[in-house]
Amino acid sequence: MGELVVRTDHDGWTVLTLNRPDKLNALTVAMFAELREHVLALQEDDRVRCVVLRGAGRCFSAGHDLSDIATGEAVPSRGWHGETLRLLEKLPQPVIAAVHGHCYTGALEVALAADFLVAADDARFGDTHARFALTPVWGMSQRLPRRVGAATAKRLMFTADTIDAAEAVRIGLAEYVVPLASFDAEIEALATRIAANSPFSHAANKRLLDATDGRPLDAGLQWEVMEGEGRGPDVQERIAAFTNRKG
Repeated sequence: MGELVVRTDHDGWTVLTLNRPDKLNALTVAMFAELREHVLALQEDDRVRCVVLRGAGRCFSAGHDLSDIATGEAVPSRGWHGETLRLLEKLPQPVIAAVHGHCYTGALEVALAADFLVAADDARFGDTHARFALTPVWGMSQRLPRRVGAATAKRLMFTADTIDAAEAVRIGLAEYVVPLASFDAEIEALATRIAANSPFSHAANKRLLDATDGRPLDAGLQWEVMEGEGRGPDVQERIAAFTNRKG
């Protein structure tokens, strides 16, 4: 595996770093191929209880490499990019997109495949497909309206406007904003808190939320009762540890 996406393992959590800093981490087929390999490896790695996706250097990613588009991309199959992001989205571990600097178009589609997004205060977001006579094929049309609502998604897609981190939080695209100077420390603390909780619960809750997304409330409630996965293998150990600590 090359170094276009770098995996760094910590205590219970892992960082995947988009690593073309000299090109503002512009997304290529080769980079997606490495991202896919890492995602497939993480599917079976029960040592990892949280995944952080971020970019090296000045930004998360400036988006799809336009030179790749102009020269014609050799993708393994139709829909391969979107399939890769769906694999990322369906990882059993919680996935955090940690965004600083640019996060435009294809990069935003990548970030939206994470469970949620935390922004540095220098982050900038936008969907510029319409500026280049393009339409999304990596999931923007499905994930963006689910995150921010249909009308706001249309506004962003139709105008190709760039928004800052505060606006991203206001519309529900990002969860919260962190000063750039403390961004690394906040992401580490957040991932550590998530990794301390049950991987059974994380995976089961992700499956539950995915299965019931868009269902009527009563159908979702019924699914939760009938299809919920109940107690994990670590429940007794965790309850005992909590009880002993309180005692």
